[in-house]
Amino acid sequence: IMNKYPNAIGPYSAYRIMGKTLYISGQLPLDPNTGNLVSEDIKEQTYQSLLNLQGILEENQMSMKNILKTTIFLSDINDFVAMNEIYASFFCPPYPSRSAFAVKDLPKGAKIEIEAIAYKE
Repeated sequence: IMNKYPNAIGPYSAYRIMGKTLYISGQLPLDPNTGNLVSEDIKEQTYQSLLNLQGILEENQMSMKNILKTTIFLSDINDFVAMNEIYASFFCPPYPSRSAFAVKDLPKGAKIEIEAIAYKE
């Protein structure tokens, strides 16, 4: 069976829903079926993190259009432009609000982690 997003790798939930609001934990660029990083490439990692977000949204009868806010953690701020190129392909105006910043390290040596808050109308 094909998983749409990876299992949580710690004592937390991949997502929680409260009322009409969906809180999605940071999604690493992990292959949902193997739990391994998909690649060392920031574009491929960004793509996979967003696919994982999309899988959680679909499970909750939502789409990327339901996302109000994202937070992006990068292990290297120099990856910002490449990440943005892939990120932009997943969203249409009005874009979600967003924060993006560099952090010292991410789990499993990932270059990116993306969390999101979505709202079901």
